[in-house]
Amino acid sequence: MITITQIYLSHQISEISINGVKLLDRGKLRMQIKEKLFRPILVTKGRKTGREHAVMLRAVNYNEKIYFSRHKPDGDWFQNVMVNPIVKIKYNDSVFVGNAKIVKDEKLDEKISQLKYPGEERAKEKRVTIEVTLDG
Repeated sequence: MITITQIYLSHQISEISINGVKLLDRGKLRMQIKEKLFRPILVTKGRKTGREHAVMLRAVNYNEKIYFSRHKPDGDWFQNVMVNPIVKIKYNDSVFVGNAKIVKDEKLDEKISQLKYPGEERAKEKRVTIEVTLDG
């Protein structure tokens, strides 16, 4: 009989060993999202309520960062990030925690739009973008 136990770990634990066998070494964990273009759920903390706000968005994985963009900074998720930059990304039965910031580099904004909308005319439209650096 095999028993599977899920263990939820605090971000403060760096290593778990049992009888000298290393089961987890956070120093060796890397971002596990391999797709370059994907649709995760972005979870932000509400700027007014403090409650979690979840929305499914198209995301770009580029240079080990995750990017989300939109036409204008008027969306709830975007405004929430400006006040509370710690976010969660739910994807493929995993939850990743990261720190978001607004992208101020116009060339990077353009690159993300091209990756987000390959071959589409809307890739040329100006957007506001956030960059998420995942913990771990």
